[in-house]
Amino acid sequence: MSSIEIGISKAGSVISLPLAKANRHGLVTGSTGTGKTTTLQALAEGFSRAGVAVFAADVKGDLSGISARGDDASPLAERTRTLGRQFAADRFPVAFWDLFGTSGLPIKTSVQEMGAELIARMLGLNDAQAGAVAIALKKSDDEKGWLLTLDDLRWELADMLERREEICQRYGNVTAASLAAISRKILALESQGGDRLFGEPRFDILDMIRTDDAGRGIVNLLHADQLMECPRLYSTFLLWLLTELFRVLPEVGDIDKPKLVFFFDEAHLLFAEAPKPVIAQVERLVRLVRSKGVGVFFVTQSPADVPETVLAQLGNRIAHSLRAFTPAGMKLVRATAAAFRENRGVDVKAELTALGVGEAFVSVLDDAGIPTRVERVSIIPPSGQVGPISSLERRALMDASPMRTRYGAELPEAEAVHSFYNRMRLQRGIAEETFKGGWQEGDFRKFLPDLSGAVPAPRRSSSWRGLMGWSAFAACCILTIGTVIA
Repeated sequence: MSSIEIGISKAGSVISLPLAKANRHGLVTGSTGTGKTTTLQALAEGFSRAGVAVFAADVKGDLSGISARGDDASPLAERTRTLGRQFAADRFPVAFWDLFGTSGLPIKTSVQEMGAELIARMLGLNDAQAGAVAIALKKSDDEKGWLLTLDDLRWELADMLERREEICQRYGNVTAASLAAISRKILALESQGGDRLFGEPRFDILDMIRTDDAGRGIVNLLHADQLMECPRLYSTFLLWLLTELFRVLPEVGDIDKPKLVFFFDEAHLLFAEAPKPVIAQVERLVRLVRSKGVGVFFVTQSPADVPETVLAQLGNRIAHSLRAFTPAGMKLVRATAAAFRENRGVDVKAELTALGVGEAFVSVLDDAGIPTRVERVSIIPPSGQVGPISSLERRALMDASPMRTRYGAELPEAEAVHSFYNRMRLQRGIAEETFKGGWQEGDFRKFLPDLSGAVPAPRRSSSWRGLMGWSAFAACCILTIGTVIA
């Protein structure tokens, strides 16, 4: 298979996307209810048939139906037949993922490995606060006291406050107000479940790039209905996944088909209130990840949701109907129509607001990398079930997943810390033996007095120095309280 079929034009010709150009990225737009999700599912099925792995955020749970066979008696099956095609019910291999670990296997990383820039965006920090987080991560790296969880980051901030004069001299100015504000933002993120992202076992992005025994690409679905309640966490999490792909995958140049196609649903959340450095980072990733064999498709209501610098990188475009009831809406329709390569037989500007459900204007890159003339097409319906599967069906698929043995259970705290520290030492070329036999958090927590929350959560330490430092700090607190009472 050298291409995937998208739709049937008015003239009856099949409009297809060459697989070799799928890593030149794409855009799927359209107002609510015009068929974007069904188009996304149809594209995912086509890529899976071709042996290409897919990642998509399942915002409403509807995409889970791709794992079940479609119904021959459904309206979509009848629509397929009216397009002159035979409906062949099918199902596709699916891996379910969930940041919270309830409707899919959990995905975890560490604060240290996510990096200061993404942590700052996730917390919604200003420049001064983001700088403080960058100092915290640099300090923890210098002292080989790497940060695994948000609790570790909170401890690091408390340590920076205690040693603020030394920290300012060594790394730059840090204010107590910034540190306090970051701590409050961490608390808010934890209340939304953001702390579930950090821990062990760490997620390996290569586990998304798999095929089944029949050679079909695995469709990785992120359960995102709860995640959508925290838009900044959702967008930062997906940006981190895309960054991981760029960091881990080797350069492959132009290949016959992509290794993975990444669908960024509700893409407007990525760019909403995003500072210029974040937009520049997304533009850079989209431009460079192509050579890693990854195609990125943004799915959103309007092309205006995507910055022009990113929009210019998207060569394959599918535009469902837009609703235009205001002058600004009409201006958007004209801009959308102008972005397509002209076809004298198709009046995009006049017809874009009158498309039916399941109809779209399509332009893709041909084998030479040139955008094809825009065509009005009827999207070929998916072969799988359209709509969510039951919770029992989801659970059965999760239990049967080969990834369950790796990610199905959260590691105990001591084992998680051991695994994390050894991985960080390995990355930095530090011998593992320096950590063996070290103290864990649980080993010295009992030495701390109960001061009703006055003492910050102890940081995980790999040496006696951590124990002695906290013992000394606790002793100082006891002496201070004794002096006040006396």
